[in-house]
Amino acid sequence: MEGLVKGLMKVALDAVAGDDDDDSRRSHSPSREERSRSTWAQVVSSGHEEDAEPEAGGRNRWSSRKEENDNEGNEGGWETVGSGKTHQQHGQRRRPQKSWQAPAETWSAFKRHPDEQQYMGHAKNAVNVEPTREELDDLSKACSRLWELDLNRLVPGKDYEIDCGGGKKVYQKGDMASECLFSWLSDDILRRPTYSRFCSLLDNYNPDEGCKEVVTSEEKHEQTAFIEEISRTAPVKYLYHYLVSKEIVSDNYEHFKRMMCGLWFDLYGRGGVSGSSSAFEHVFVGEIKRREEKEVSGFHNWIQFYLEEAKGRVDYQGYILPRRRGPYPDSETQVLTIQFEWNGILKSVSTTLLGVSPEFEIALYTLCFFVGGEDNHVNLGPYSVNLKCYRFGNDKIGSVFPIAEC
Repeated sequence: MEGLVKGLMKVALDAVAGDDDDDSRRSHSPSREERSRSTWAQVVSSGHEEDAEPEAGGRNRWSSRKEENDNEGNEGGWETVGSGKTHQQHGQRRRPQKSWQAPAETWSAFKRHPDEQQYMGHAKNAVNVEPTREELDDLSKACSRLWELDLNRLVPGKDYEIDCGGGKKVYQKGDMASECLFSWLSDDILRRPTYSRFCSLLDNYNPDEGCKEVVTSEEKHEQTAFIEEISRTAPVKYLYHYLVSKEIVSDNYEHFKRMMCGLWFDLYGRGGVSGSSSAFEHVFVGEIKRREEKEVSGFHNWIQFYLEEAKGRVDYQGYILPRRRGPYPDSETQVLTIQFEWNGILKSVSTTLLGVSPEFEIALYTLCFFVGGEDNHVNLGPYSVNLKCYRFGNDKIGSVFPIAEC
């Protein structure tokens, strides 16, 4: 059913509404009042933090609504979500949002303890995940190998379709895209194990950069389950063998998984408040800087973009014209530099890897963090990119994202 999976994600994520180099390399002081994650859409949209009242139950707002729907006698354990509204932004008609149905038991399964969950099998032995000497000596070759090992990467035109719209310079104002970036996504994509686990994490954060995060035991289970799931894939197995060969991690896969969980999910201070950010939140979910002028920071993941766009929270405003003469992006492009607004707040320039799997991005960025520098000029299949990697202190990822080089 067209849109089935969008509904699945929408139910799970309904509780949640420029990278600056200096932010990635420094910590800040004093703190602000901690707020509930459940009100973030109102906070970001209105800009009046003081007026936002937390909802009882925090991120369990979806669970409460689920119980209400169950009590109303919905048939077969399905929930209808979506408003059926047409979104109007900047005077341009956006694609209407549909009403979808999603099987509620799918998401309740993700709330179990990691030991009680079912995971996919490990990558087949036929897949060679051992790095060669050339790859150990050349980061670009290692990144190319990761691209080849991303067996879960989507195929443009088969699994999804995009509409790039018009191009613009970074400084140019105005919306150059009359349609959404994503025209459609196949129903089965977000049901895939690593994609589903990834999506279950996206509602765990308040995007206000100055808000202290509270991590529940349920959210910790989701983090552990995600790392466990991706650890069964070829890209992450390759990363492990690479880091073992470099003597960066010990030859113990359980220790490696715990390290990965800490690297991506441990909280640190950003925006003047301790415990307000993490590598995962910044890179994949996105944050809102609340300074003299609000701006979007981080937010480099295509799945998060797709889901937020489907809910009408993202307004795609066109692609950024290449700095050098070269081919313009089309529906087949999988490295795209774009401009968009998130809840009315501008992200002037952001390069996104389209259709890649969660395990590939985690493996790629982790590899650059451990063996690369601030600038990492590499090839990903047919694409030349600079993977920018900023540290937060000595042992944390402040930010990591691609920059297209053509």
